Amino acid sequence: MKEYIVIYERGDLNWSAYVPDLPGCVAAAETKHETGKLIREAIQLHIDAMVEDGEAVPEPTSEAGTVRISA
Repeated sequence: MKEYIVIYERGDLNWSAYVPDLPGCVAAAETKHETGKLIREAIQLHIDAMVEDGEAVPEPTSEAGTVRISA
């Protein structure tokens, strides 16, 4: 089992998500919850397509964190 970092971004009207270690793997929906479900499906489809095409599936290497600043 692998764990990939997913970056969520809130827009004016929706949420979007992408996976830094899987370029082109994206999803968007009206809510963060729905976007989460769609990106999970997108990751699996992305990896399945890579395997089917004989491509190497990248290992998860990205890390996420936060930085607190005084504004």
